[in-house]
Amino acid sequence: MRPASPNPLTLDEHRELGAELRLTRLRLHEMCTLVMSVYGPQNQAAFDFVRAAESMDRLCEDLQSQAEHDWPGHPTEGFYK
Repeated sequence: MRPASPNPLTLDEHRELGAELRLTRLRLHEMCTLVMSVYGPQNQAAFDFVRAAESMDRLCEDLQSQAEHDWPGHPTEGFYK
């Protein structure tokens, strides 16, 4: 793991990245639901979609924590959720 960056994302960069990732996360969950409904939960592709959606959820949670760490005391809640 590399050391913390001396130049974190700006608040606006976190806002923009969060908006993009929220849309991507929503779309990924929609596609996951579609594949699960077509192929069922025992299908490998459906399983992979579930894993991808879970990974995207974790990424958003981690980036939300990072935004809060980068900008303590600033309004960062909801950037990635």
